[in-house]
Amino acid sequence: MKSIKNLSAYPGSLSLIADDVLEFHAARILLLLRICGDDGSLKGLTKMAKLDFFVRYPHFFITAAKALGADVSLSTTNVETESRMIRYHYGPWDQRYYHVLAYLEAKGLIKAIKVGSTINLSLTELGNVSATQIEVSRSFAPLTHQMRQVKSVLGNKKGTELKNLVYKIFNEEVAKLSMGEVITP
Repeated sequence: MKSIKNLSAYPGSLSLIADDVLEFHAARILLLLRICGDDGSLKGLTKMAKLDFFVRYPHFFITAAKALGADVSLSTTNVETESRMIRYHYGPWDQRYYHVLAYLEAKGLIKAIKVGSTINLSLTELGNVSATQIEVSRSFAPLTHQMRQVKSVLGNKKGTELKNLVYKIFNEEVAKLSMGEVITP
């Protein structure tokens, strides 16, 4: 993963995708906290990762929403997988989370507070201002729309409930994968 400030050293002949840019992932996590969180906060890494999974994998979100009786249609949802995740201990995970969360905390955009065994994440004042700017950006409109749908259907669930939902509905696609395998729609 590369920081946008270091891209001038990146060879112009090689293609660069957003999935490789640290700030893209950081922006998504800021939006996730702002839109899917409660007052800019999420309780637990499991909840953050599972909500992020449903944002990044719209096909899986649509299937889960239908299983829960929610009305979400393909026509109003961006259906491309935004960036890949892997099968980890508690279901879908992105190995870059720790790097991205450390980056956001070092920049003063989020606070990570451990309460018992749970790590609660919340936007700082600067993080909230930054997330607001990202939220109103036309470039992030499809992602913002997807997050609002995910929040409306799954936002009130706890991390463990989301993990169990993923394992129940996506047994073949997620639960049966070996650790570290990429999840494909």
